[in-house]
Amino acid sequence: MAIVQVALPLPLRRVFDYQSNLPLPIKGCRVLVPFGKRTILGIVLSHNQNIKLNCKQLKTIEQVIDQESLFSDSLWSLLLWASQYYHHPIGKVLFHALPVLLRQGKVTTFNLRCKSEITQQGKTFSLNQLKKGPKQQHALVLLQQQPLYHHQITKHELNKNKSQTVIKLFPIQQKIESWHSTFHLCKKPKLNLEQSTAVGAISSKTTFMPWLLVGITGSGKTEVYLNVIENILSQGKQVLVLVPEISLTPQTIKRFSERFNAPVHLLHSALNNSERLAVWLRAQNGDSAIVIGTRSALFTSFANLGLIIIDEEHDNSYKQQDGWRYHARDLAVFLAKKENIPIIMGTATPSLESIYNIEQGKYHRLDITQRAGKAKLASQHLLDLKGQPLKYGMSNPLIQRIKDHLATNNQVMLFLNRRGYSPTLICHDCGWIAGCSRCDHYYTLHHYQRQLSCHHCNSQLPIPIQCAYCGSTHLVPVGLGTEQLEEAINQLFPNIPFTRIDRDTTRRKGALEKQLAPVYTGGARILIGTQMLAKGHHFPDITLVALLNVDGALFSSDYRATERFAQLYIQVSGRAGRAGKHGEVILQTYHPEHPLLSTLLKKGYNVFATETLAERRDVFLPPYSSHIMIRSEDHKNESAPIFLNKLRQYIEQHNMRDSQLWLMGPIPAIKAKLAGRFRWQLLLQHPSRSYLQQFFAHILPEIMAYPESRKVKWNIDVDPTEN
Repeated sequence: MAIVQVALPLPLRRVFDYQSNLPLPIKGCRVLVPFGKRTILGIVLSHNQNIKLNCKQLKTIEQVIDQESLFSDSLWSLLLWASQYYHHPIGKVLFHALPVLLRQGKVTTFNLRCKSEITQQGKTFSLNQLKKGPKQQHALVLLQQQPLYHHQITKHELNKNKSQTVIKLFPIQQKIESWHSTFHLCKKPKLNLEQSTAVGAISSKTTFMPWLLVGITGSGKTEVYLNVIENILSQGKQVLVLVPEISLTPQTIKRFSERFNAPVHLLHSALNNSERLAVWLRAQNGDSAIVIGTRSALFTSFANLGLIIIDEEHDNSYKQQDGWRYHARDLAVFLAKKENIPIIMGTATPSLESIYNIEQGKYHRLDITQRAGKAKLASQHLLDLKGQPLKYGMSNPLIQRIKDHLATNNQVMLFLNRRGYSPTLICHDCGWIAGCSRCDHYYTLHHYQRQLSCHHCNSQLPIPIQCAYCGSTHLVPVGLGTEQLEEAINQLFPNIPFTRIDRDTTRRKGALEKQLAPVYTGGARILIGTQMLAKGHHFPDITLVALLNVDGALFSSDYRATERFAQLYIQVSGRAGRAGKHGEVILQTYHPEHPLLSTLLKKGYNVFATETLAERRDVFLPPYSSHIMIRSEDHKNESAPIFLNKLRQYIEQHNMRDSQLWLMGPIPAIKAKLAGRFRWQLLLQHPSRSYLQQFFAHILPEIMAYPESRKVKWNIDVDPTEN
């Protein structure tokens, strides 16, 4: 017997000891273990035959599921480190990194396709016996007419008939061709000097090197990626490409698949569990050449990883905002270092943290300052709305410019980062506003769905007939959303086709590709969209981009709001004039004199970033300090602040605390009430990341021992990006 330490998928910051028969299970493999009155799945963390424990008190591992580790050595090191850095239970971290089916105990093999053959009994089987199973009856009819496998029969139907002893199933072993010997390149465009310089610099380093590729929108950063990938694939190595949004994966995989005669696979949340496991296994077996995915694709176990690419590295989507609050970009750099491979972080608007890392010599910057081909930078104009009559949020000068661009058979993009018909439904007689009682936020009116929806907790209600306060039936929508803008465009430009892109129109699988298909066919068209359209998309016929309502972002209580707005503006404006046509960007605002707008339009993003970094340095905000946020919440707004107040008192009196450790709170969160819970937060700030980590790791066991910690829901957010 030996002692094995097992990590379980529980919210407990400890591992559990079990006895095991020899040979010992491998670290990183799954085992079934008794826990209380049930049997659950765990992952072997370590083992020690010399540990001094009374084995009679330990339970025994019931089953070893895997004969090999599910994790590569580098990925294993990454997850162990991440558990400590983000102060999250190791069991939760390890299971988060696995596909869902592996968390459920499924074996690590591909689902085999089956061919079927009807038995002698099945040929004469009476269909009347399957009256209660019309699908099974249909399957049997097909097989009686065509004895061999028929593609319309589902696995469920086959299994049902199999239990009736009328069908035999025969597994078909799928052949996976090796791409290493057949790899070749399709025709590729010629690079300009800046692109060639970037490709040469990156390809010259085969060991760990973090590259920050800063290219203006439309400069051909993807072409740089493809040329570097060419070199990696020619060495028989694999590539991981992370993108911030699912909406970017179809066009990315299309371009990569057209370029390389090698398997390119997708990994994102829209895939079902079987599809995700299949891609994960192909990458682990070395059958995938390129894996493209959103942030969780980082935890794919590769056979021979040679390069990591983080597209739009500035995007906040790379930060997980619940559960294990990791940042995929930062973990990707750690993984690349462990694998000793290069990593490319591409963007037109680098995050301030990445610019800071350039200054510290941690990253190496490459710039592409010219648009690819004959494309020129779009001209930019501020439109002062003060005193201007508006039609559905659009001024008369903007409507005229839209007409001018459409008259030349070009396309126009109207950006409004607010989905739904209207953000507010108000009573005209008494001023009552329809609000979500669970969140203390207003409901958004969705006219086409005939409902009110809270965009914070997703609760929904039918549109009320009368005011809940005075009984009046005079309820009016106030404010503009993409639904209402779509309705307005149909009235103002009845002969012009339009396309609306937001979360409501792209929920179903394949909906985004279907919506965008007419845009790529050319011709006059109006494109209405939210920030889903802000990054990555290439629309060759869009010559006018108009931002209708951005003033709310100029006066936010979040110190990161200006950075996010600047990035969003540059990304949105970059959709105009990308194929040799002259582009124009119009920004409507009531505050054209705002210093942020002046800096962005006259001096550009780099100057804005430099000035903003200087401001943060003066007030010791990240990246010039490190943050850990403790959040707590409860239903009655009592236990949450009590818990954080006790935590603050403990920290203030702790002998390890130094004078540079600054505390803020407890204070209500910006979204003070969400989904029926009142939310509070306590911020810890220190100029030394290592000190803050050591201090918090030291006090965490004491925090968890508080009785108050069991009365509230609370979490830890290291390097928070949201207040």
